Amino acid sequence: MAGVYDQLPLEGMPRRLYSCTPSRLNAWLDCRRRYRFTYLDRPQPSKGPGWAHNSVGASVHNALAAWWREPYERRTPLTAAILLTNGWITEGFRDADQSAQWLGRARDLVSGYVGTLDPSDDPVGVERTVATRTKIIAVSGRIDRLDRRGDELVVVDYKTGRRPLSQDDARSSLALAIYAIAASRMLRTPCHSVELHHLPTGEIIEWRHTEESLARHLGRAEEVGVEAATADERYREVMGAPGPVRARSSGAASGRTSSGTTSAPASTAAGNSGAGTAGNGGPGATGGSVGERPQVGPPAMSAELDAVFAPNPGPICGWCDFRRHCPEGQAAAPERRPWDGLAE
Repeated sequence: MAGVYDQLPLEGMPRRLYSCTPSRLNAWLDCRRRYRFTYLDRPQPSKGPGWAHNSVGASVHNALAAWWREPYERRTPLTAAILLTNGWITEGFRDADQSAQWLGRARDLVSGYVGTLDPSDDPVGVERTVATRTKIIAVSGRIDRLDRRGDELVVVDYKTGRRPLSQDDARSSLALAIYAIAASRMLRTPCHSVELHHLPTGEIIEWRHTEESLARHLGRAEEVGVEAATADERYREVMGAPGPVRARSSGAASGRTSSGTTSAPASTAAGNSGAGTAGNGGPGATGGSVGERPQVGPPAMSAELDAVFAPNPGPICGWCDFRRHCPEGQAAAPERRPWDGLAE
């Protein structure tokens, strides 16, 4: 009977857990309007074209994951280059020449990086999904690589962006902290260290959390979860929408980037640029030339809901998936071309 009382407090039924990923939590923090477009509006408003830098990142991540799945004797720099070439994603580049140029650079990245690895040191997990829950949230995510070092686990996150990284990036990452907590709970093994492996520079940025710092990150995730869940419920009440819907990933091809978010060239995650112009339209499909996908605009929104999901205009708006649907974002930052995130 004790278990029943633990689950059903005397003051009523417990609130439904808010199901989320670190990407969803960060989307709420970055811009509530983009959060709404991504996770609540259905059909989802049309996005701009894919980013070339996302194509590079997804191609590199996929090749590194595949490399660890190869037999030991095939875990060589040459194999990594072949895997990268075979899985190269061409979306977002200016032209075939630019794509070919970056294919060569990416081959050098992966072959150089795996040359520093011990192919016999099998990770605990590659592209490993981990999950945990509290009384407030049920959070899950996918780790690029999970290593075992001595008696502990280490979360490894690949980075391919042009911006140099610092220890603050590893320390402050909500996603990495949640991955460490979830991995430790699922595998019943301590996990305090998180690492960012920046392939362009070869740098490894490490941060070792304490139990207290991990608890602070989890508490912050719960705070964000409460805010977002309350907004979600109000959206469904007003719009008559069904229950929570899992959003499709927004990255290039597989949609997988190093942190589970779309990777902007700056420190903040962003989506695809709204290259070209398109009207906001109304619910459902709008114009478009023959052979183009119909454009879908966001649904009409009451002033109350628009305030709940207010935009957060700033420089990142130039990199947003949904820029075409956001007048404030268009005014806040110039439109970016799909290949502008590449380090030329």
